[in-house]
Amino acid sequence: MHILLLGGTAEARRLAETLHAQATVRVTTSLAGRVAAPRLPPGEVRIGGFGGAEGLARWLRAHRVDAVIDATHPFADTISSNAARAAAAAHVPLLALRRPGWAPVEGDDWHPVDTLPEAADTARRLGRRIFLTTGRMGLASFAHVTDAWFLLRSVDPPEPPFPPHLEVLLDRGPFTLEAERDLLRRHAIDVLVTKDSGSTATAPKLEAAREAGVPVVIVRRPPVPEGVAVVGTVGEAVEWAGALEARGSGRP
Repeated sequence: MHILLLGGTAEARRLAETLHAQATVRVTTSLAGRVAAPRLPPGEVRIGGFGGAEGLARWLRAHRVDAVIDATHPFADTISSNAARAAAAAHVPLLALRRPGWAPVEGDDWHPVDTLPEAADTARRLGRRIFLTTGRMGLASFAHVTDAWFLLRSVDPPEPPFPPHLEVLLDRGPFTLEAERDLLRRHAIDVLVTKDSGSTATAPKLEAAREAGVPVVIVRRPPVPEGVAVVGTVGEAVEWAGALEARGSGRP
C-alpha cells in the first residue's frame, strides 16, 4: 500500500518511522520546503509544492497512492484544504492527524484571537516587550507595530517586512521549562504570542508565562476541512492505515 504522508511535524516523523518499518507499506513523505535543513524521515521524501489541489490530485493518480495522511502543522490550512479537494477528486481516502490543542489551567491569563493581525493588536494593548513564537512566515502581521520591542524565535531567519524593533533568536525545540523561565526573565518579556500548536516540545513557554504572570495571546486553530476524518495520535493513524490495508486499500 502506497501512503502519501504530508509531513513537517514530529508526529509525521514518528508515523513515517512506524509505517516504513512495515514491509507491506510504502511511505512517501512530502515536505513543504520552508525549513532550510529539515529533519528527514525514513522512506521516500519529496520537497516542494504540488501545484495546488489539481496538481496534487494528478500526483496521487500518477503515483498510484492508496491513502493520504495529512500530518502537517495545525495551522497549515492551505495544504490541508488542497489535500481534501485532491483526495476527493482522486477517490483516495484521507485522514488528518492533529495533536490535541492546549487548554488553559488555573493561573493562565490567555487572550484567544482568530488571526495574526488580531494577535498583533491585542499584544500591543497588553505590553511593550513581546515574545513571538508564531513563526517567521506570519511576521508581516506585526510590521506596523512601531512602539513595541519584539523577540522572535524561529528555526530560520525571517524576511521583511517585520517590526522595526526586532531581535531574532534562531532555535529549534524542544525547549525546557528552566530555559523558558530564563528567556522571559532575561528579556523582560511582558507578553507572549503563540499559536495553539498543541506541541509538548514548545508547551513549557506556557508554564513559564503562567509562573511569571505574563499574558498569552493565543491564536486559535483553523478548522479541519469538512468531512475529513481526524485522529489525535500516531497510534490511531497507524490503526487507520492498517484497517485500510486489511480492506485491500480504498482505491476503486
